[in-house]
Amino acid sequence: MKRLILSLSLLASPLFAEEPVIENVTATRTAPETYRFDVTIRHPDTGWDHYADGWRVLDMDGNELGMRVLFHPHVNEQPFTRSLDGVKVPNGATQVQVQARDLPEGWNAGTTVVELR
Repeated sequence: MKRLILSLSLLASPLFAEEPVIENVTATRTAPETYRFDVTIRHPDTGWDHYADGWRVLDMDGNELGMRVLFHPHVNEQPFTRSLDGVKVPNGATQVQVQARDLPEGWNAGTTVVELR
């Protein structure tokens, strides 16, 4: 019985769930201290139960500057690029971080550092 329960619990959990991978980020200054971010993500979306569902821009201290929510899976569109306009970046900042997340796992442990020009 224990073996059956263990087997069923393993089937119910994603054993080797892959994190979303940020393949590219373009930061374009649109106004003083304001940027547009174009972020390309790859993730093996399988449907509504497991897909890349967002990304965010953080300052180098980890404070959120802006977030893009992804409202649906991109099963047949990999990699995909989505944009976020109007992100206010503190004066003098030369770098930010971008972090992706997926459903059901949540935010990636790591971030991608982006140089601002």
